[in-house]
Amino acid sequence: MALLDNDKDVLPLSSIAELLSAKVRTLKMYEEKGLLPKKNGDSSKKLYSINDIRLIAFTHYLASVKKINANGIRYILDMLNSNMDEETRNDFLNKVESKMETLSGKDITDVDTI
Repeated sequence: MALLDNDKDVLPLSSIAELLSAKVRTLKMYEEKGLLPKKNGDSSKKLYSINDIRLIAFTHYLASVKKINANGIRYILDMLNSNMDEETRNDFLNKVESKMETLSGKDITDVDTI
């Protein structure tokens, strides 16, 4: 048995916003546009898993760094979910996470020079 269940919903958007150095309102906007993983229940009590956070971080990266609009992000997320098996999707997200880690602490204006 794994020590940590990455699929268990445990974190609210406010905690995820803090982890990503983003505003809660920004993440709520992504949610309103259908860019976050679907969750049941009251919006104030929605919790997200570690695996969800990876997709939320990727969505935030696409929107804030790459300046892709909601329709473009929705298309990319659909491609990830419908055209990649789980292993390929995880490999891709691992590469994206590595790229995002190199960006943390840098100014957005320096991003395209990396």
